[in-house]
Amino acid sequence: MTAVYLKEMIVALVIAAVTFRIVKPIALRFSTEVDFLRRRNVWLGLTVAAFLSPNFWLFTLVAYPLLLWAGRKDPNPVALYLLLLHVIPPIPIGIPIVGIHALFEMDNYRLLSFSVLIPTALRLRRTTSASGRSKLDIMDMLLLGWGVVLVVQFIPPDLPGHVVLQDSFTNLLRRAFLFFVDVYVLYFVVSRSCLDRRAILDALSAFCLSCAIMSSVAIFEFARNWLIYADVATRWSGDPAFAFYLHRGDSLRAQATAGHSLVLGYLIAIAFGFWLYLKSYVSSGRSRFAMSILFWLGLLATYSRGPWIGAIAIYLIFVAFGPRALPGLLRSVVMAALVVGAIFLSPLGDRIISVMPFMGGAVDIGSITYRQRLAEKSWELIQQSPLFGDQLAYLKMEDLRQGQGIIDLVNSYAEVALFHGFVGLALFVGLLVLGLLKVYRMTREKMRSDPDFGLLGLGLAACIAGTLIMMVSCSFILGYEKMFYILAGLATAYVRLGKKDQLPSQVRPQSPGARALESR
Repeated sequence: MTAVYLKEMIVALVIAAVTFRIVKPIALRFSTEVDFLRRRNVWLGLTVAAFLSPNFWLFTLVAYPLLLWAGRKDPNPVALYLLLLHVIPPIPIGIPIVGIHALFEMDNYRLLSFSVLIPTALRLRRTTSASGRSKLDIMDMLLLGWGVVLVVQFIPPDLPGHVVLQDSFTNLLRRAFLFFVDVYVLYFVVSRSCLDRRAILDALSAFCLSCAIMSSVAIFEFARNWLIYADVATRWSGDPAFAFYLHRGDSLRAQATAGHSLVLGYLIAIAFGFWLYLKSYVSSGRSRFAMSILFWLGLLATYSRGPWIGAIAIYLIFVAFGPRALPGLLRSVVMAALVVGAIFLSPLGDRIISVMPFMGGAVDIGSITYRQRLAEKSWELIQQSPLFGDQLAYLKMEDLRQGQGIIDLVNSYAEVALFHGFVGLALFVGLLVLGLLKVYRMTREKMRSDPDFGLLGLGLAACIAGTLIMMVSCSFILGYEKMFYILAGLATAYVRLGKKDQLPSQVRPQSPGARALESR
């Protein structure tokens, strides 16, 4: 343990401890103090274990029993999962086995799945079988259909020298197992365990708390030009690429524990969307404003244009489709203009303008050109194999290989259509689009009879729509992938809860925002 690791650990703990302390009064509006303190202590304990552990497996020896215990104690495992989803960076570490390179890779996502999600799914399976909640619906069928496509179609990795790995029955079984661990269990637990409004709000607030910590870390990283988790990732993986500092112009793009600055921006944008609804429970105008500013400063620290646009889209959708949309939209436009004007007059103004091509910015303009070339080449290949895609498409895209030695498919839709065709794309997009339509329909039904529940659905719908927008400019990786299925699960839980026609008083007193809406 070097002094550098200790210094990084102290910085991470201080930032987290201060954030937990400041946000605690808000968090306690959605969870009990016992649950908040347990989750906070687990978060801090895992952070200490991560910085002190020389490798991932020693960290796992500490983390797995702690997570297993916390998952059993927590009345809302989804909230625990969302808080801890990015407690450490998602660093893939292969499970060694005799005869092959690795059984499969482990990271924090899969560690949480084995310790929190799968035990919860087993408990839910026992309790929901009798009640009928385990019955598959069209959302489940779309997800399982997408899983079949992923399992049956083998995509050889993009390896140097155009080496094409061959598929096998063992690989097929491995893909099926990992789809269950990574995707279906996550969707199943989120959609079946959020049985009432309190559970959904607790989950949303836990995710906001996680992103508040990451936003604070991002602001520090941007200000100090220092990625405080990079050394942990490099030490565990042995790959110096994890210590690579990504810049846009002269500015460091913060990434905190998200694994990439673009992913961090997306996560914070979704947290901001959740906060648009949750803030109606906070009576202090200062607290509401401070949390919004924290999320936006974190967004700016990532220097990721796609999430900036996505966050603005989420905000506009939430305002435009809410009650008294026109006055609210006009008020929001005025306030946004004032905030943007203040930012542009500040020292950040020139930096932001420099990375926005439509405002004349020329910094990193090469990434825009690359995306245009990618779109043209992708469409050309998609037309050649429109139904089921071309699993060897990498071999035909050599002209798009970057200086880092990779072909960066920075468009989730193009990536799916390339390798799985329009059949795969329909299943993939259909899952979230159907969830969006179901949530929006329920929102419109409930807006008059239960405006608070309607606003909750509007917040979810805005985040789903924002995700569909932001996936245009990022590969389907890391937090993008996890939140895609989490939002689908939350959509299913919301619609099922709405069909129960539960009165607000059966769950908790209405928020100030809901009472204000009813008085209009």
